[in-house]
Amino acid sequence: MGRGGAMGTLVSRRAALLGAAALGGCATTSPAGGPLSAPLQREGPLRLAPVIVQRERVIRTIAGLRPYRPAGFVVRTESFGDKSITHNYGHGGGGITLSWGSSALAVREGFDSAVRDYAVLGAGVMGLSCARLLQQRGARVTIYARDLPPDTTSNVAGAQWWPTSVYSRAEASAEFLAQFAEAARLSYHRFQLMVGSRYGVRWTRNYIVSDDPISPDDPIRRGGPLEGLAPEVETLAPGEHPFGHAHVKRYTTMMIEPSIYLDALLADFLHAGGRIQVAELRDRADVLALPEARIFNCTGLGARALFGDEALIPAKGQLVFLLPQPEVTYNVLGPGTTYMFPRRDGILLGGSFERNNWDLAPDPAVTEAILARHQALFARMRSPDR
Repeated sequence: MGRGGAMGTLVSRRAALLGAAALGGCATTSPAGGPLSAPLQREGPLRLAPVIVQRERVIRTIAGLRPYRPAGFVVRTESFGDKSITHNYGHGGGGITLSWGSSALAVREGFDSAVRDYAVLGAGVMGLSCARLLQQRGARVTIYARDLPPDTTSNVAGAQWWPTSVYSRAEASAEFLAQFAEAARLSYHRFQLMVGSRYGVRWTRNYIVSDDPISPDDPIRRGGPLEGLAPEVETLAPGEHPFGHAHVKRYTTMMIEPSIYLDALLADFLHAGGRIQVAELRDRADVLALPEARIFNCTGLGARALFGDEALIPAKGQLVFLLPQPEVTYNVLGPGTTYMFPRRDGILLGGSFERNNWDLAPDPAVTEAILARHQALFARMRSPDR
């Protein structure tokens, strides 16, 4: 959703389904080894294939704008006469991770069993998740969106399942933190039902790598708000991992392939009878002019202009993709915004988090910094045959 424009064309169910028809025949493996099955290695040095970080292996560089609210994402309903708008936006770097949980909270608040027709604004992961949950309650749903997959912000996500960069600790209230924890738990359980090639979801082991001792206040800790959402948590001492003298924590979580996942979610929505109206809504008056009496706002950063939320700001993120390496079967999270995720479409190197930067063009200086950080990280790794 953005400024200018008017109603556009209606996307047919048949056309969209044809584009996703091949999903059911996808192979069950992936560059990251497919669904996690091997037990943790307990004896001898841990063997991991290093990523080959070379400029000539770069296949693309992309940037996107996270919809970030320092006080946390919004789930609430506003009434306007005989109409209501339930807001569900502002998830920062945790949009895909929190999508099912936050949308479940929104639907719980805004669904009315006496109403049949609903409008959902936005066709990113939050809009599609919200629309599917409404359909599962028997609603007839129309999505209004300017952009459809693969042209949404959700398609630019790294998509490790973990709610990162969602809020500022200094500004989040106790009420929000309870909402955050509930949304994370609801999402965690829903995504487990979607593991497999159909949705591009798999279990993957992760390694937090730091030159300094890992903070005892990290979110994976026992007794933390997200306890239980990262199985197989283990601290590895130098000599127990291939990252030199670094401090390392290992845990397991899910990875989502955005291009596969969003196409499958869109196909599910259309198969259940959903409609998509390609539209660009300019302001709240345009929203209230829609024929549906119950509206769910899942516009992400677009909610700033549509509903005047000045607390919602862009947080630019940049990613560099290298040629795929099927032998790389793990994630790495290094210092700051350094992270590596192996995906079908390449080795993803992140990243950046630039508040109030609206520029969608990749910055060459940021690309150089991302490559340099990962070259240093993987240069000190032992080869798996050493």
